[in-house]
Formats: sequence, structure tokens, C-alpha cells
Amino acid sequence: IRVSELAFEGTLEEKRDELPYEFIPGHKPSFRCCVYREREIIRQRIRLAEGKFPLEGHENHIIIQVLDSACAGCPIQRFAVSDNCQQCMNKSCMNTCPFGAISPGKHQAYIDPDKCRECGKCVQACPYNAIIDRQRPCKKSCPANAISMDENNIVVINEDKCIHCGECIKTCPFGALSARSYVVHVINAIKSGNPVYAMVAPAIDGQFGPDVTMSDLRDALINLGFTDMYEVALGADFTAQAESEEWYDAYKNGEKKTTSCCPAFVSMVRKHFPQLAENISTTVSPMVATSRYIKGLHPDAITVFIGPCIAKKSEVFLEDIEGNADYAISMRELLAILEARKIEVKSSGATSQQGSLLGHRFAVSGGVTNAVLAALREKGIEEEISVHCADGIKECKKALTQMKTGKFSFDFLEGMACEGGCINGPRGLISGLQHKKNRDALEETMDERTILENVESHYNSCKIEMHR
Repeated sequence: IRVSELAFEGTLEEKRDELPYEFIPGHKPSFRCCVYREREIIRQRIRLAEGKFPLEGHENHIIIQVLDSACAGCPIQRFAVSDNCQQCMNKSCMNTCPFGAISPGKHQAYIDPDKCRECGKCVQACPYNAIIDRQRPCKKSCPANAISMDENNIVVINEDKCIHCGECIKTCPFGALSARSYVVHVINAIKSGNPVYAMVAPAIDGQFGPDVTMSDLRDALINLGFTDMYEVALGADFTAQAESEEWYDAYKNGEKKTTSCCPAFVSMVRKHFPQLAENISTTVSPMVATSRYIKGLHPDAITVFIGPCIAKKSEVFLEDIEGNADYAISMRELLAILEARKIEVKSSGATSQQGSLLGHRFAVSGGVTNAVLAALREKGIEEEISVHCADGIKECKKALTQMKTGKFSFDFLEGMACEGGCINGPRGLISGLQHKKNRDALEETMDERTILENVESHYNSCKIEMHR
């Protein structure tokens, strides 16, 4: 919020170095070992908010970054012996350790951290469950096995494996992992006088309450300085229509396809199942479709995607897609910008709708499938096409493994990295039951126009290329 305030004022450059002292005054630390470390963490966070890397001279191609000053609170030794140890005569832990890292102690077995290679065989061998696994939350949560530790036990992210899903950010209890932000870039674009268009993801439905409509969000964003706002649910309608044609052609040829909407899922396929890369749908994501539509209508437009997804940032900055969004920010980052300008998103009772109801449901697991199948039915295609909806990255990996080995029995695969879909993205404002109630309430105010009639009414005004 403070960085956004200074960016709007135009004083960020001169006041940047003062912020760590503004946030952490005095000489006593509030959270860490010392004020110097706390201020260094603040300094690194400011750099991230500016779209920079935490440390100068440490550039890479990863959206998720490690704040090394904050990454030091986890247990260094992964496996430890608890009081459950009975010092049994069988010595299963010692006998099973291939590195000789376990020896009998005075009261319980001892694991030498210099010899332990964290293979986990001792955990499996102990009959009393006396050896506990204290694996770091970030490493444990990473579905791509992209996290390791350097010689100083600081997290290192493997660029070739990371899929930018954001699970490590969600689980780190020390805030040592964060994503690069482009709020300053967006603010500068707004201040430049150029036409800047906001594109709100379908997952934003209900994030600001059960009665805050697309019309209310548009009013707030225009008040913030955006030229206008478009619903990515409209781009979802474009995607559903185009993907229905692609799926039907593949179905007739006996080919299996996967969806292309979730960038973390797409990265999983490309990096960990490269032999299946050709199975990815060539239809662009709703974000890209919406951006192309806006730029077709307004060639000089700057487009900004707003949603709960961290991986969307990688889709914007790491992929060369013509007509793609220029920037992507999270809902939390949007909230920071709104608070910096003291703008409250309020319900006015007005309603507006660009995307169909099915387009808005792209944010929920199974929503893409339902929309594509509905588009097929609207075209009079009644074949029984089977689709497996992989809900969460673990289910995605399982389904992709089956596809790789020829054991995938369905015609198509919908992949969503976040369990439940985009509505549970790592950078939303609310989630769970309350979000569902809010979404349900808003859906009652929407009409159930068909995908094709919604696409045709907009597409005729600006025909866009729907494939990569």
C-alpha cells in the first residue's frame, strides 16, 4: 500500500530508502532476531513490489522469488528422533540407514546431520514412529519438486522445474517466498495518460461481497484511473467456442487433448511431461482472448489482468504470445492499490454482464469442460465425448502419467492446478464457503445467455485469432 501511495505521488524514487525505517523504527525487533534483518526484508519486499529481483545482480526467469533474509527460520535438520524412541534392541533405524548416520545415544537414537542424506528409510523402519519428518513446508508443498537448499540452507528454486503455482508461497510460515509484483508498472501506465484497460478474472466474482457486481467493480476501477474494465468471462466464452471446434476435430481423429487455460498446468505438461506438449490445446487462454479483443477494438490499449493466480504472471512475462496482456496483478495487489487511493468497492445495485454464466464458471473446477460441451451442444453436436476433470495438481500429475503411458481412458483432460479451480488461487481475498455463498448470490443476478450468441454479438465487432 505504501509503495503504491508513493508511486502515485511520484516520490517513490526519493523515499524508497526511508521505508524500512518507517516500518521498523527504533532498535528493538518485532518479529526477527534484529532490526537490521527486518529492515533488509522490507527492502527486498519493496524491490519485489517494483517488479525487481530481491537482490541486485541475481536475475532469473522465475516469477516466484526467495527473500534470503527471511528464509532462515525452518529446522535445518529434516529428520529428528522424538521421545517415542525406545532404544529397541532390533535397532531398525540404524540397520536400515545406508549412510551410517544413526547411532545409539544416551536416552534415544541420534541422527548425525552431517551424514544424513534425508532418504527417509529410518522413518519407514522405526516400529514406534519415533522419527519425525520435519520437511520444510515449501519443499513439502511443491508439486514439481522444484525446491532445494543451498550450502547455507537457503531455498533455491529450479527454473527448469518450477510451474509458478504458488503453493510454496501459501505454505511458507516466514514469508520468505513471494512473487514479483508489477503494481508500480501498472500505476505508471495509468499516470502516463495512455488507455489502460483492466481485465478481471471470473474468480473475482464474490471476492468483494455477495452484492458487489461487475458494474460496481468497473466503477471502482475507472475511479482508480483505468480507462475501462472488461470481464475475462467474455474471453472464456471465446475460448469455449474455439476449443469446442478443436476438441471435436481431435475427437474425430482419435486424438486426446488437454485444456490450455491454467498456466501452471500447462507448465507442468511442458516441463515434466514434454512428450505430451503436442496434446495441449492450441486455443489461447481467456486472458489472452480478452486482451486480443480489447486490442482489436483499441489498438493502443495497455491491458492488465487481475486475478488470484500467480502463474498468470508467468503466462504474461515468460511466454511470447501475440496480443497477450501487458501486465498481470493479483487481487491482493489490486486491493493495495485501491487502499492507497482510498477507493472502496461498494454495491450500487447496478448490474452489468459481458460474459455468459458458463464463462463466469470457468473459475471452478469442471467449468471449462461444462462450457466447451455446452458450446458443442449449441452447434448441434451430440456425440458422447468423455472428459476427465483433474482437480488440483496432484490429480493433474496422475492423469498426465496415465496419458503418457497410454492408460488414459477419457477423450480429453481438463487440468486445474488449484483444488476447486481458480477460485482457490493463492492470491485471492477470500476462499471457501463464504466465497461460494457470495458467488451463488451474484449468479442469481446473471442471465443465462448461450455461449455462441454471446460470442457472435462481440466477435462480429472484432474478429480475433483464437489460437497460439
